[in-house]
Amino acid sequence: MPEKTLPGVFPGILSTVGNTPLVELERLIPHFSSRVFGKIERFNPGGSIKDRSALGMLLGAIESGEVEPGRSVIVESSSGNLAVGLAQICRYFGLRFVCVVDGKTTEQNLAILRAFRAEVEIVTERDQVTGEFLPVRLRRVRELVASIPHAYWPNQYASLDNPRAHETTMREIVDSLDGKVDYLFASVSTFGTLRGCRDHIRARGLDTRVVAVDALGSAIFGLESTQRLIPGHGASVVPPLMDPDAADDVVHISDLECVVACRRLIAREAVLAGGSSGATVAALWKIRHRIPPGSHCVLVFPDGGDRYLSTIYSDTWVRANFGDVFHLWKE
Repeated sequence: MPEKTLPGVFPGILSTVGNTPLVELERLIPHFSSRVFGKIERFNPGGSIKDRSALGMLLGAIESGEVEPGRSVIVESSSGNLAVGLAQICRYFGLRFVCVVDGKTTEQNLAILRAFRAEVEIVTERDQVTGEFLPVRLRRVRELVASIPHAYWPNQYASLDNPRAHETTMREIVDSLDGKVDYLFASVSTFGTLRGCRDHIRARGLDTRVVAVDALGSAIFGLESTQRLIPGHGASVVPPLMDPDAADDVVHISDLECVVACRRLIAREAVLAGGSSGATVAALWKIRHRIPPGSHCVLVFPDGGDRYLSTIYSDTWVRANFGDVFHLWKE
């Protein structure tokens, strides 16, 4: 007979993906007439919301037979967080993992990838048209898939298993708030989180207003692609998963606004969050006067700030890129 499952014991690390805490942020915006909540995705085992995408895409491929543990080679492009999620899952299943990252990937993420024995290729050449790394990363992934026997590309930019994984993210939020979610703020890159959350909202017949938080210099919602500093927020090409009808509002946030919001978040709420989390805080701040009193506003915080200690939380880096702006988050 199989051993009885013990209460509070998880059968393997991958079973801890999801069910992350929803935290009320009472001090974030003084005198705000609505309630604000943060969905803290850093509590996933790989440290970010991308664990949900990684697990959904790989488990689906394993169950369908497209990926065979011990034989298949996983190849993917990532700015960092999805790579970490895939690296952990590949180590768990005994899969070889080759990841194409770029010069914006943080040293902390690179160290984590190497700890999981991922094979890391770092793209240092920027695309001549956009000035960004992503087009070059994608070209390199296609080259690797064509040259490595039994290679499999999960393709977070196009796989429908990516947004499907985030229907559970929204379900957790809705269940925690007994269905009262008036505004959802989610940053966009592959469009998986926002699209999956929106699919759940529609399936439940909710009237939640979805706010897509994009980066200034991102091509996702039609702006000209320009060079950006914060990884994992925005994209230099429009992802295949992008659905313009998935968002009710779009707010564009600059790199500096991300930094200011992250610093403000840690100063007021003691929450150490990543750049795309700061973007959602900045977006709420920007449109706060349009939000009816008594609303419930949920911000998705994709990862923690521990992987941004040498950038967003480094005074030296901030001064070098933006000048003397330290007064901004004290206002």
